[in-house]
Order: sequence, then structure tokens, then C-alpha cells
Amino acid sequence: MSLKQTIEEIVTKHLPDDAHFVVDVILNEKGPKQKISILIDADEGLNIDTCATVSRAVGEELEAKDIIDNAYVLEVSSPGLDHPLTGKRQYQKNIGRNLKVTMESGDTAEGKLTAVDQSEVTLLVKHKEKGKKAVEKEEKIAFEQIKKSIVLVSFK
Repeated sequence: MSLKQTIEEIVTKHLPDDAHFVVDVILNEKGPKQKISILIDADEGLNIDTCATVSRAVGEELEAKDIIDNAYVLEVSSPGLDHPLTGKRQYQKNIGRNLKVTMESGDTAEGKLTAVDQSEVTLLVKHKEKGKKAVEKEEKIAFEQIKKSIVLVSFK
């Protein structure tokens, strides 16, 4: 098992309940200390106390089991809006928000996320034809076609 998988298992074990989940574990070995960034999220939102509790528990277990030989920095946080959506639970959590989806083909689609199922997402996309009013149409995009999805922030 890789270091990333081992850390992910440890994190999962220390999450407070099933509403919380691991988004990503990022290992950065540049510089004198290795940086371990753990991104977690929750179906109903994440608070800083949960991040601190998970950080302490994971840090203690990493030390007790002597999993990492050298000095490291451990960081536990939420993924933030600029981090791409990676799993179905993140898509579920963002229903009603606007997304920019980049497909494997290089095409992009922007629209409101209206539904998520096992194999695809549904976006409500505005299509504008020359000289006509914009029309909203549903577009279904299969997960295997998605290269990257970002939540678009609106300041309206």
C-alpha cells in the first residue's frame, strides 16, 4: 500500500461520522520537510474544530506507528472553492451552484448543477443563438467524460 493510501485510511478512521469524507491526500516532498495536505469535507459543511481534531489524531497515529521517517508538516483543511470537484459526494453537495466543467475532449460547459446520479451530472446550460434570446437546456455529462469541474463563485 502506498503512503498516500495509508494516510487516507488513517484519516478515514478518525473522521467524526459518515457525513465527513476524504477528498484528497497530497504529498509534496519539495524542500527540507515533506508537506502532507489532507483535504476533507462534509455533506453539511466542515468546521475548523473538526479539522483540528482530525489533524491531532492523524498526527499522533503517524508518530506512534512511525510511518514517516523524516520531518514533515501536516495540514488538514477543506478543499476550498478553487479545488476541483473529485467525487460524487462533492457534486451532490454542490447541487444548485454554477460549475465550469472541462471535458476530456477539451470542450467546456458552464451551467447550474441540477442533478447527480451514479454515472453522470446534469447541468442547466444557457445557449444563445445569434439574434435570439438565450435558452436554458439540460446537458447530461458522464463522469468518465469529465476532466475537471470547478465551482464558479458569484458575487451577485
